[in-house]
Amino acid sequence: MKIVFVVDDSDTTLSLAKEALKEHYRVMTLPSAQKMLALIEKVIPDLILLDIEMPEMDGFEALRRLKNNPSLASIPVIFLTSITDPLIEVQGFELGAVDFISKPFSAPVLLYRIRSQLNIDEIIKERTAQLQRLQNSTLYVLADMVESRDATTGGHLERTTAYIKLLIEALLENGVYIDQICDIDFDIFASSARLHDVGKIAISDNILNKPGKLTDDEFTVMKTHAMEGEQIIKQIISRSEDEEFFYHAKLFAGYHHERWDGTGYPYSLKGEDIPLQGRLMAFVDVFDALISERPYKKALSHDESIQIIMDNAGTQFDPNIAEVFGQISDQLKTVNET
Repeated sequence: MKIVFVVDDSDTTLSLAKEALKEHYRVMTLPSAQKMLALIEKVIPDLILLDIEMPEMDGFEALRRLKNNPSLASIPVIFLTSITDPLIEVQGFELGAVDFISKPFSAPVLLYRIRSQLNIDEIIKERTAQLQRLQNSTLYVLADMVESRDATTGGHLERTTAYIKLLIEALLENGVYIDQICDIDFDIFASSARLHDVGKIAISDNILNKPGKLTDDEFTVMKTHAMEGEQIIKQIISRSEDEEFFYHAKLFAGYHHERWDGTGYPYSLKGEDIPLQGRLMAFVDVFDALISERPYKKALSHDESIQIIMDNAGTQFDPNIAEVFGQISDQLKTVNET
């Protein structure tokens, strides 16, 4: 059952509102804005009915405080008021109120206005979710199209995405780079890693699918896929509002071939100057290449591949991450076997 806060210094208003809504919502009545702000730290309502004229803190100030808190700003607030001044309504809407209900109110009108607002909120959330699913599907198709052009890397995206999620969870559990990852949405983070090789779309099939070893000139062209991928995602960012997903994706794409000792490409960054996304992808990208058969090489065993990673900690790979990577060896092997 959805939760509605009714905030008013009038006992009569609180009683009437609760009586009108109690059969449809869980109603919590509060006599002041201060009590509302105290309770909201423990209980998040789906909607707030808020009086404007209250002692100590009026409804406008209470709404400002809600809007200044990112975790509360999306809660729809309807003002309850006996004021009929249009300028007051304008001020309320400018602050972020979604509606005004005049006092005294009728129970059916109150219920209808709340129900309408909550339905609108649900519709907006569903539409947003639909758009997000469509966007993710489109991006996955793009990533899969790039992978399908590279005949040597079947299943690479699925495996590296799974590896990244295991690795970031293990870093959190071990307290490694916790200041950088504690607020990360792991699902978004791991999903964005699927775009790390999107820059290969700019590489010709003759180079991408060459059965043998690349020449120096061909390898120089192949290396451009990191910078190309970063630029492609920058273009997407300029046309998208999904900042978190593409922020991670850009760093995965642009920096996954950097090396801890500064000898990588395209920017020759060193140590922690390399974004964490690039340092993480370096592990899982190389590991997956080692355990996979390619036209120019045989697949190495799981243990051999892990050992190569560990032997190159401090040169190619971040030594702090390497220790955790070694700890999840068995989990990585499970991914390969599924």
